Amino acid sequence: MLALRRVSVAGSGARFMAARAALSSTAPSSAPSPKTVPALADIVPNRQDSFNSKQKEFRERLAQAQRAQETSASSSSPATPIFNTTRPVLPPEEEPGPPRLDSEGRPLQGLGSLSIGNKGSLAEASAKAPARKSGPISNLLYGTKEGRELDAQIEASFSQVLARGKYMHSILIHQVKPDKLAEYVALVGEWYPKMASIPENNVHLVGSWRTEVGDCDSFVHIWEYQRYEGYHKSINAVSSHPGYKDFEAQLRTLITSKTVSLMQEFSFWPTTPPRQLGGLFELRSYTLHPGNLLEWETHWRRGLKARREVMEGVGAWFVQVGELNTVYHLWQFADLEERKIRREQSWSIEGWSDTVHKTVPLIQSMKSRILVPMPWSPVA
Repeated sequence: MLALRRVSVAGSGARFMAARAALSSTAPSSAPSPKTVPALADIVPNRQDSFNSKQKEFRERLAQAQRAQETSASSSSPATPIFNTTRPVLPPEEEPGPPRLDSEGRPLQGLGSLSIGNKGSLAEASAKAPARKSGPISNLLYGTKEGRELDAQIEASFSQVLARGKYMHSILIHQVKPDKLAEYVALVGEWYPKMASIPENNVHLVGSWRTEVGDCDSFVHIWEYQRYEGYHKSINAVSSHPGYKDFEAQLRTLITSKTVSLMQEFSFWPTTPPRQLGGLFELRSYTLHPGNLLEWETHWRRGLKARREVMEGVGAWFVQVGELNTVYHLWQFADLEERKIRREQSWSIEGWSDTVHKTVPLIQSMKSRILVPMPWSPVA
C-alpha cells in the first residue's frame, strides 16, 4: 500500500499534506463524498484545455521541486525536502560499493537482480561489442553485428532492470458484487486513506480507481512500499490495527474475488507524485513471452520519449510476484476522444512506430481498462 512520491521518511503528517498541497494545487475545492460511486458519465467532455493547463502547471511544479532538491543536495547544510521527486540518497551502509566478484573475478549474481556489477551505459556496451568479419559462417556462429549490439545493450540493462529496489508496488484488484458498489466505496473510502495516513504503517497510496470499460465493477488500487522489508512491516502494522478484522470481514461480503501482484517500476518511468488533473485513466496490461522483459524495457526506454511528447504517463511496472511476465502501463487523458487523438499523434513522433514494431512480437496477450478515479485517490 504506498505511493506519494516522495515524502521524506522523517516527515510528519503535516509535511505530507503540505507536499500534496504543493503539487496538487489544481485539486477541486470540494471533493465528492467518499460514498459516491464514480462513473464515466461524471467526466465532463471537451475539457481538454482545462486538462492541459493543469498538466502544464503540474509539470512546472514538479520541475521546480526537482531543482530545489538538487540545490538542497549541493548545499553544505541541506534542508530535508518536503517532497522527494527522485530516489533518496541511501545511508552510507546502503550505498552500493564495488561489485562483489567470484573466484574468477566475475560479478556475482544476487537475489533481486540479474547482475550487481556496473556494466556501463548502453552506448558503451554497444561499443564493446567485438568486431568480427562478416560472412555466412561468421553470422551463423556469432550473429550479425546489429544482433550482437542489441545483445550487448540488453546485457547492459540487466543491472538497471532490477537494481531499482528502493521502492516496490502492489496492484490490488477487487471484483465487487454489482449490488454492493456503494457499500464497498464507503468501506474502502474510509479505511484506505486512514491506513495511508498513519506514519507507522509506512505505506503510501498511489491511487484508487473504478473500472468503467473492461472488467466492470472491479476496482484497482496501487500501493507503494519501502522494498520488500517495508512491505512485510506494513502489512504487519495494518493487520495489527484494531479495526482490521472488522474491515476484512465486511470486505469479504462485498467482493467476489481479490487479486494481488507485487511489482517494481521501470527506472526510466518513475511513478508520478500525487496530482489532480481530472479526466480518466487507461490501465494497459501486457503478458509477455517468458524471457522478453529486458528486450521490452530496452525498446520502451526509447519509445517513452516519443509518447511523452503527446501523452501523460502515470507509471509503468513489471510484476515480480504474482502474475509473472506481466507489465502494466497507466496513462491519463482528459476524455476518450482526447485519448484517441493523442494515440494517433504518437505515430507522427519519430521512434514510436519502431517501438511498436519491435515490441509487438514480444506480447502473448494484452488488455486495456478505462478507469475513473475514486474521490480519495491521490492521483486523479
